[in-house]
Amino acid sequence: MYEPNVVGDWREYDEHAGLRLRVHRLEPAEPPRGRDDAAEGLTYFRVRITVENRGETPCAVHLEDGQIDVRVGPDGESAFLDWRNSQFVEGFDVHPLRRVTAVLYAAAAEADLSQVDVQVQLRVDEEWAGRRMWTGGLGLPEGATGAAPTGAARDGGLAHQVSAFLRGQADEGAA
Repeated sequence: MYEPNVVGDWREYDEHAGLRLRVHRLEPAEPPRGRDDAAEGLTYFRVRITVENRGETPCAVHLEDGQIDVRVGPDGESAFLDWRNSQFVEGFDVHPLRRVTAVLYAAAAEADLSQVDVQVQLRVDEEWAGRRMWTGGLGLPEGATGAAPTGAARDGGLAHQVSAFLRGQADEGAA
């Protein structure tokens, strides 16, 4: 069973040796060029997505709109994504031992921000990597930033709770 990562965890890609990704710094923030009128009455937040190359060769990384999905609240409703203020990675060559970071501004109802899910599908050297998900919330501490396997040493953490819920839903559907 696939378990989501906790915001702050690094996730290594098997299909791209040495490449790893992390969703981090989920925090309240106003966008640099002002609020979008479509976000009237919503609370803005910012999330950073970092790609690190620990491999031996450079790779071209694409992390653009449409490759990131943000869902909030217990029902997983879509957050408003402020594409105008966000900063993406468009075909950047990440050399060994270097990083590149995208900054995404989004907005949602304040009551839903205690549960935020971010799904990312990275494109590397014109090939799509598998989708990965991180879960967290505004006001919750980030997970460990080491490369420990997801769920290890955090059996009571948010990722474990989400995984247990999904397993329960799958068991109910199979019955």
